[in-house]
Amino acid sequence: MVTIIAGTNRPGSSTLKLAKYYQKVLSEKGIQADLLSLTELPDNCMVSDLYGKRSPEFEKIQQRITASDKFIFIIPEYNGSFPGVLKIFIDACNFPESFYDKKAALVGLSSGKYGNIRGVEHFTGICNYINLHVMALKIHITAVKSELNENAELFNADTVKFVHEQIDKFIKF
Repeated sequence: MVTIIAGTNRPGSSTLKLAKYYQKVLSEKGIQADLLSLTELPDNCMVSDLYGKRSPEFEKIQQRITASDKFIFIIPEYNGSFPGVLKIFIDACNFPESFYDKKAALVGLSSGKYGNIRGVEHFTGICNYINLHVMALKIHITAVKSELNENAELFNADTVKFVHEQIDKFIKF
């Protein structure tokens, strides 16, 4: 199973819009994907779900992660890296069964001009540590608000081309 993770808990984020776009494209290519927005995390996740504790709300999320064998992480830039809530999420998931020897594609996005290059690289280091195999082709979407149309779909021909290339490689990965 493929799970797309929208890597922020910010309501109404461009990250979630982009994650839904990836889910739609995968569906058009015959791949059904679960979508996990970090807005679904329990409000007290940092207290209730770290260090071996588990709330019933997080247990449902954990089951979805354990059942997945591939992930697409949509990672916004926060202060030159990735959101802290994404790290909390990774830390709350069971090790090793959540991510160990599974596969991932990474997508960075930002409102600026670098598409979260540093944050994606920081996150790659974490993936390497937990033995989550990262596909080499990483996409970095800059000025994301100008890349999404009123239907929350990418429309810039180059961006659409590269996203489809990444998705096609991910399906074979």
